[in-house]
Amino acid sequence: MKRYIYPCFQLLAVAVLLLSSCTCHPDIPPSSKEAKCLPAIFPDYCNITIPCNIAPLNFMLPADQYEACVARITTPDGKQQSYGDGVKVQIPEEEWHDMLAVAKGKSVKVEVWGQKDGEWLSFTPFEILVAKEPIDDYVSYRLIEPSYVAWSFMEIAQRNLTSFEETQIFNNEITCNDRRKGQCINCHSYQNYKTDNMLFHVRLSNGGTVIVNDGKVSRVNLKRDYTISGGVYPSWHPTAKLVAFSTNLTRQAFHTAHPNKIEVYDLASDMILYDVETDSVQVVSNDSTLLEIYPTWSPDGKYLYYCKSVPLPEEMRDKDIRTTYPKIQYNLVRRSFDLATHSFGEEELVFDAASVNKSVTLPRISPDGRYILFTIGQYGCFHIRHNDGDIACMPLDQDLPLTQHIDLSKVNYEGRPDSYPSWSSNGHWMMVASRREDGNFCRVYFSYFHDGKAEKAFMMPQEDPELNTFLLKSYNRPEFMVEPVKISVEEFSKVFDK
Repeated sequence: MKRYIYPCFQLLAVAVLLLSSCTCHPDIPPSSKEAKCLPAIFPDYCNITIPCNIAPLNFMLPADQYEACVARITTPDGKQQSYGDGVKVQIPEEEWHDMLAVAKGKSVKVEVWGQKDGEWLSFTPFEILVAKEPIDDYVSYRLIEPSYVAWSFMEIAQRNLTSFEETQIFNNEITCNDRRKGQCINCHSYQNYKTDNMLFHVRLSNGGTVIVNDGKVSRVNLKRDYTISGGVYPSWHPTAKLVAFSTNLTRQAFHTAHPNKIEVYDLASDMILYDVETDSVQVVSNDSTLLEIYPTWSPDGKYLYYCKSVPLPEEMRDKDIRTTYPKIQYNLVRRSFDLATHSFGEEELVFDAASVNKSVTLPRISPDGRYILFTIGQYGCFHIRHNDGDIACMPLDQDLPLTQHIDLSKVNYEGRPDSYPSWSSNGHWMMVASRREDGNFCRVYFSYFHDGKAEKAFMMPQEDPELNTFLLKSYNRPEFMVEPVKISVEEFSKVFDK
């Protein structure tokens, strides 16, 4: 079980896990009433496209409405198998991967029956298309309470997407020597989806940036006397031992009556380049009147993209940011980069979001260099806390207005925040963090992307489909990886003894 479960509940939790992992092959109900609608399963896996290597898509019917659930899966070769245990459908991993192998490039048919008030209902069958393209084997994320005050235990974890295995990369219990001060860990980042070159930040107690350079771990202080802070939001250069960072003086404000609840904003922010080999910091952009944030490299390493604020109206420039924050908007810009000299070109405007009363954050470029993902909302730099936060996708070879960008209506959820977009290493899977289920907790979603089209987003599968209902943690800043982090928590902790 996970360490944040209190000890007094561990025996009960183990018992629940053992019960929830039971799977049987029940009989199909001999008679049923046609419901004439799709089943209201959780997570919603109806009519989606999935990777050919994903873990089983376990789901359930609402326990407060149904007494039992049975599902039958039919593969393209005509073979059928039924599943169900109470209101849950949990499929053994080996059986599931055998079905995916048969269905690769084709569809499986799913039929669902639900027992309600003693009567069986048969729902409209749905299809699950199995794409030929796999998803990266791993993702990593920070698990954190969404309250911003309950952070006594925090971890960065990695999940094997082909199974349900989840392990820790690091946690803040092992090195925090000042509980009154606390310790935050965040912003894990990898070079080209691999883990031999990676980093994450540790703040407050025992603070520093933990750098892995060719598998060797060190802790560095990125603050220099000519920067406003240490490195904050990172992006590894695709080929060189260089990391672009924004440096930020970040603040929070809490609404007393507002659907967005929290505002996260910067008093100042600049762009720097860190040389891992020489431990040197170079200023890229430090306009004292504007804000720069969220760097990302082009796949060939020839351009650095980032977000830059536009000037406030003159009458607002000297006012408190707690009153002007709704007017702060960011455009998408880039600078060319010469690897031989580490020099940058002049700033170029890529997307003028402010001209359509929008703000851009968190850009990510597809591995083939053709598309750029970003989060978009009306204002600010922290759209995961804004209910109008959506994911947008723009072709980089065309200067198109926002209304002609790639249609992501099947990815976004209206009225709830979607943010932290990223691409899989083959460019066929988008990943986003979304608060769509309840407005509070971030969950991980994937969408298939092919020929400029994005398919319906679906939630990361869990062994127990009820986990994403009861897990009181948010998945923060999910990142794709083609391999797991091989350094143990204990090995990481040793750099704090030096």
